[in-house]
Formats: sequence, C-alpha cells, structure tokens
Amino acid sequence: MLTGIVSMKAQNQFEVLVFSQYDQYHKESIPDGMEAFRKLAAEHVFGLTWTMDPSVFKEESLNEYAVVVFFNAKADFLVEEEKEGLKQFINNGGGFVGIHAASTTDGSWPWYNQLVGRIFTDHPREQSGILEVKDRDFPAVISLPEKWIWTDEWYNFGEAQSEHLVDVLVVDESSYDTTRGYGDPIEGMGEHHPVAWYQEFDGGRSFYSALGHKPEAYHNERHMEFLYGAIYWAARGE
Repeated sequence: MLTGIVSMKAQNQFEVLVFSQYDQYHKESIPDGMEAFRKLAAEHVFGLTWTMDPSVFKEESLNEYAVVVFFNAKADFLVEEEKEGLKQFINNGGGFVGIHAASTTDGSWPWYNQLVGRIFTDHPREQSGILEVKDRDFPAVISLPEKWIWTDEWYNFGEAQSEHLVDVLVVDESSYDTTRGYGDPIEGMGEHHPVAWYQEFDGGRSFYSALGHKPEAYHNERHMEFLYGAIYWAARGE
C-alpha cells in the first residue's frame, strides 16, 4: 500500500561524512566550507553529515557512508579504536577525500601517511600561482581548463608515502615566489610540485587536494565542482 511518504535519504545517490577540526590556522574556512558542501549536496543529490566528534569512527554507523571527507582535519588525535574504525572503513571499500590541512599530520601513524599520500612540510605566504591538469580523465578535472590561476598557501611536501599516487594537479613554481616565507626563506619542491592526487589504497580509494586555505575558496564554483568530482570518484570509483 502506498503511504505517500518518501524518504529523502532514500533518494540520495550516496552518503558523505565530513569531519572537521578547529585550529588557529584553519578555523576561518570551516563555516564557509560547510555551507558550500551543503549546497553541493543539494545540487548533486547526495547525503551530507558534518561532525567534529572523532568518536564517530568507533561506530558501526560509519558503514552507511560511501565517503569520509577530512576537511581541514587530520588523524593525529584519533584514539586507537577510532583509527581502527577509519582503517576498516577503507578496507571495506570506502572512499577518503582529504582537503588542505589533512596532510599536516605529525607523521606518527604510517597507515594514515600512506592514505593521504604525502606529508606537508611548509609553505610560503599566500600568493597566486598557475595550476596545470595532469590527468585529464579524472572526474574532478573534467570541466577545468588545462591551466588556471589560483591563490592559496602552496604546500610543500616530503617524499611520496605510497607508490600508487597519480597526480591530478601540479603547480608551476616559476609562477610564484617559493622563498617568500614568514621568517627564514624556504625552498619549493622544484620542477615536480603536485598539489592534488589520487590512488587505489588498501581496499578503498583516496584523494587529496592541498587547495582550500582561504574561506573564499569555498565560494568559488570551479573549486567546489573540482571537490565534487573527487567525492564522486571516491564514492563510485568511476
């Protein structure tokens, strides 16, 4: 018998959990980012749950999500049970999307280092640089031009933590001042400076983007469609 009641959750193509943490460096971008994610979920018909409580990774309810997004959050403060919950989620075929500060880990958990792919070392002051698409077939960049100008903190990274990383975006270091730091001069990464990549990892899928320090980044339609393409891939593997 028809009841006339239709579950809105049942209409979602998949469910996404966004985990954030406030800190002195990234707290300003989180409100703008979460409002942008809500609009993205409404536009693309996926379910969205936002939390700042790491205990969610202990719960079996994590199984209802297709993707976990670490939005300016990292795993350094997860307890062992929460770490195991995140690991099990990936082992079961789940998707991970790390945004900006997700790579600023202290490096003490090797599995998470591999999940994120590379670990942040330092960055110059915010400035404009030229991005270049490296994998045209990846869903996040389908609608992007081959090159585009973006303003951000240009994160530098240590060596790759996984051998399966596929670069999505790189930044041209000749397009900005790599030495313009906050004190002592710093160095860039040289000719190969990736800022976004993906991989098949430990039974699931992982994507990371260093873009998104400024609150204004989450008002940029091109950037949000880039992030949705990554979420779509992490959820569906297509």
